[in-house]
Amino acid sequence: MLNIQEIRKNPDGLAFEKKFDLAEELKERSVDILNVQDILASGKVQYEDGLYFLDYELSYTITLSSSRSMEPVERKEFHLVNEIFMEEGQYSSKELIDQDLVLPIEDGEIHLAESVADNILLHIPLKILTAEEEAGSELPTGNNWQVMTEEDYEQYQAEKKEANNPFASLQGMFEE
Repeated sequence: MLNIQEIRKNPDGLAFEKKFDLAEELKERSVDILNVQDILASGKVQYEDGLYFLDYELSYTITLSSSRSMEPVERKEFHLVNEIFMEEGQYSSKELIDQDLVLPIEDGEIHLAESVADNILLHIPLKILTAEEEAGSELPTGNNWQVMTEEDYEQYQAEKKEANNPFASLQGMFEE
């Protein structure tokens, strides 16, 4: 937690480098996360014209299930985070907060762990593949079904349309 009084006292801002253990909290908040480790946030928070600017580099290793095979995939992630906070009595209209441009400060402190957890959740990728799945071009198949790329599907539709053509059986009839 970063106290806003301490931030105001330092015109150059407060630098920080903190490690976090948020694995259990993140697993509770998202069923996609199998594990999160080595969470490190390093950056600076400073006060200027009624606003508190929180800028930090967030790095961590996250374990998620593969989108295809459900096998665990470990990924190292790195993100730059920039957030702006404002004290509750400072803002004249709630419009900035309602539009998520500015975050409210509660209890006179900026909760860094909460910011880190939220940003990890915001950056969960939709497509996760193992190294073998990324290297191979073979897509999953099963009984009477298969996954196709968009190009394969378009080609399949064109062949299907041509085969359903009523004049397809006449093709090649008058070649002699």
